[in-house]
Amino acid sequence: MPQMAPLNWLSLYFFFFLMFILSIILNYYMFLYTPKKPTNKIKKISMNWKW
Repeated sequence: MPQMAPLNWLSLYFFFFLMFILSIILNYYMFLYTPKKPTNKIKKISMNWKW
């Protein structure tokens, strides 16, 4: 194919493989990843003053 003379097929394959891997990672972080909620071990003492 003369239109694709500057690119060889190995670099083109590598480019599409990289885009495929990045789309898989993006799909994982958009839909499947659930971040861990930080647990507060410090209990808040309620300040109910009786006057």
